Amino acid sequence: MSSRNSSNHTYIPELSFDSPLTNLIIDLDALRSVTTFGTTPSHIFAQLKYLFHILESIESARIEGNRTTIAEVMDYKQEHGDKPTEDERFKEIFNIEKALKFIDENVHENNIDASFISHLHTMVVDGLEREGSKTPGTLRLENVSISGSAHTPPEGMKVPELLDDLISFINNEQESKYDLLKIAISHHRFAWIHPFDNGNGRMARLVTYAMLIKFGFPLDADGRIINPTGLFCSDRNKYYEMLSDADQNGDEGIIRWCIYVLGGIKEEVGKVKKLTDYKYLSEKVLMPSIEDAKKMNAISRDYSKALLKVISKQKATASDVRLDFEDYYPEKISRMLKKMIEEKLIRRFPKNDSRTLVPIFINNSLMRFVINQLFKQGYLVDQINDLPGK
Repeated sequence: MSSRNSSNHTYIPELSFDSPLTNLIIDLDALRSVTTFGTTPSHIFAQLKYLFHILESIESARIEGNRTTIAEVMDYKQEHGDKPTEDERFKEIFNIEKALKFIDENVHENNIDASFISHLHTMVVDGLEREGSKTPGTLRLENVSISGSAHTPPEGMKVPELLDDLISFINNEQESKYDLLKIAISHHRFAWIHPFDNGNGRMARLVTYAMLIKFGFPLDADGRIINPTGLFCSDRNKYYEMLSDADQNGDEGIIRWCIYVLGGIKEEVGKVKKLTDYKYLSEKVLMPSIEDAKKMNAISRDYSKALLKVISKQKATASDVRLDFEDYYPEKISRMLKKMIEEKLIRRFPKNDSRTLVPIFINNSLMRFVINQLFKQGYLVDQINDLPGK
């Protein structure tokens, strides 16, 4: 058994050709090479991505003990949108959400280096007390322990060298067949080094997300990605169990960890690919959400009918909507659509086009119903979907 965890160097263990891990890498690499755009339009998919970033942020914070519910976050988002808050429960979640957005906007043009990681940490712990940091963005100097873990992180004086080595491992150009292994190994190694005084779990998951994007996976041709790191959040105990196995059992433990991570990513990617099929998305998620919202009196019957028309067409005009309201005067339809725009249920698309309308299902009364439908389709695990009516 290797003593890799006493080493100052991060490396990829040797694999046999018939290893289950080798098969996973082959399968995932095939998915990475898929170049179809899918049929879901970008203005719809962008909203899904926003939703999944919120869910990823909630889930990541819950792993660290934050008990804020999805229902509470949805209520806040519906009332305040993306306005900042001083409530630490929400702030921790929104910090992660901002960090995910920062990664989306910056990782392609930047290396995942010490500066990038430092900036991410500063964002993650910004303004927090319980889950904050004494030295945001700065590596720890003191020795630390991890509550409930048999692993003792390396001494503070060794952290800069160990993190530099990990960063070199991440950015070292190798054949693309190693990318997925590097993603899984780097997650464990980051958690093992524990480079900051707090926030290391959140940071390890963010670095994993950054690497998935940086290495072009899982993507389709227009760069869509949602929430492949959700696998860490679906079973907290399993996540910690696999990290511990990798801590204690050398290369064998690392290989089992990689199988766990890549198997989870494969499952998540399969789910996400289904959402690029607009027929599936509209029939299994969006339209049932509208029906549920109508049944719960969250929207009116007329709003429901108008939204179903807009969703069915992906983009619709006022004339399209009027076809389903033959008994209404055109002025009444116009007033209704204006109110729906004010209530952020639909919007002009593009903004300077006064005729074309598209649906909105984020930060409004529909958001919780869409999340419930995503749960029903297997995109959320039971213990984190606490919205009523699921």
